[in-house]
Amino acid sequence: MNYQKTPESLAALTDEERFVTQESGTERPFTGKYNSHFEAGLYVDIVSGEPLFASSSKFESGCGWPSFSKPVEEAYVNELRDMTHGMVRTEVRSAHGDSHLGHVFPDGPPEMGGLRYCINSASLRFVPKDEMEAEGYGAYLNQVEDAS
Repeated sequence: MNYQKTPESLAALTDEERFVTQESGTERPFTGKYNSHFEAGLYVDIVSGEPLFASSSKFESGCGWPSFSKPVEEAYVNELRDMTHGMVRTEVRSAHGDSHLGHVFPDGPPEMGGLRYCINSASLRFVPKDEMEAEGYGAYLNQVEDAS
């Protein structure tokens, strides 16, 4: 698939989605639509459509934002040094869409690799498992488990 940021995809963003993805903003904790969402499927960049995180890597961290242990493909996620707000953090951006997604921290569950990708819901679009093939994401079905 050809994942890219287009004038059409940018025009379709809500004010909050634009603030988060294009201005490196952050949604308020516990307000995002995917914070407590645990359906089986794939989370993709709301701007470019590139696949980012599978439901099988999502976990409840209690931080107020969706948390994932790893991206579906490291090539789709760029990690950059972020020194804003008087902190040193690692920012996470989508590779093709260049959308700000959130940050990654080394305090995730050890049994899942130890990382916590703390991601804004406003940067994501969810593709349910039963729609992944039709939307061109069939190659990632092996990373998606049925929700328990």
